[in-house]
Amino acid sequence: MNRPSVVVLDYGSGNVHSAAKALELAGADVELSRDRARVAAADGLFVPGVGAFSAVMQQLNAVRGGELIERRLAGGRPVLGVCVGMQILFENGVERGNETPGLGEWPGVVRELDAPILPHMGWNTVDAPASSRLFEGIRDERFYFVHSFAAQDWSLNVMPPFTPATLTWADHGSRFLAAVENGPLAATQFHPEKSGEPGIQLLRNWLSTL
Repeated sequence: MNRPSVVVLDYGSGNVHSAAKALELAGADVELSRDRARVAAADGLFVPGVGAFSAVMQQLNAVRGGELIERRLAGGRPVLGVCVGMQILFENGVERGNETPGLGEWPGVVRELDAPILPHMGWNTVDAPASSRLFEGIRDERFYFVHSFAAQDWSLNVMPPFTPATLTWADHGSRFLAAVENGPLAATQFHPEKSGEPGIQLLRNWLSTL
């Protein structure tokens, strides 16, 4: 069988090489690129993100990354966002009182967690529904988180024939979204590339949907 092709969007984020290695272990042919044609042609697009919401958006806007993501989604082409690469898919991010517009693929605001210890750093379980394809076979595993901010509610309601998003939650002081599966667009707040074999299996599960 042919290995699916995945582009890791190379816009200045810090974890691109570890993400590329994990995707290769999961069975993909991977390249780092911001080239419009390569991003459009790949079977899957992986959007990493490390650091502050505002800084990631600035880096992404500098290479017109939002446009690249939007064009793929308009054509039903799969995209996976990770960590801040998940957060920027929402409408806004609020950090230290400053609000930054996100890509607006999903409604909602990314805010600081209400937790006694921040950042939320380390291994945690998730509450994945039976319908999740990302977590097939790994619903009882732990995944590696490093973040202080997250989306903490979901307000995208759809009517038939559209399918509601599949939502996976986790807890650290309060409940937050650990993953979203919404048609061709999926995202995880944790780092699958830092989550050992369960993270590699999650990437395999994503690759199987391409």
